[in-house]
Amino acid sequence: MRQYEIAVVLHPDLEIDIEGATTKIEKIIANAGGKVTKKDNWGKRKLAYQIKKQDWGIYVFYQVSLDPSNVASIDSTLRITEEVMRYLVVSLEDIRYINKPNPSAKTDKKEAKDKDEVEQSETSDKEDKE
Repeated sequence: MRQYEIAVVLHPDLEIDIEGATTKIEKIIANAGGKVTKKDNWGKRKLAYQIKKQDWGIYVFYQVSLDPSNVASIDSTLRITEEVMRYLVVSLEDIRYINKPNPSAKTDKKEAKDKDEVEQSETSDKEDKE
């Protein structure tokens, strides 16, 4: 099971009955074999541009443990869900690798620094001889 984050923008008219829409999304995730580990409701916010003729949307973020083979089923189900205006599924496993420093990059920098020092000492030796 991998960790995913699912960001969902819901229709702004659902602000009164947000629980119905969020439980529907949680059922979609559960039916795909996933488990919601964290839910974060950001509430109603202004959109950067209109989506389906709406200026506002309700943002809800889910952190989910899910088998990678089931992501496509969640994707297709959210696409046809009426309450969802936009969604995005992101793997948190990939982000973990991005944040780690590359050990080979450190050695490359060190080698380049050593090479520069050697070249500088050679040029200073030539100047001293002249």
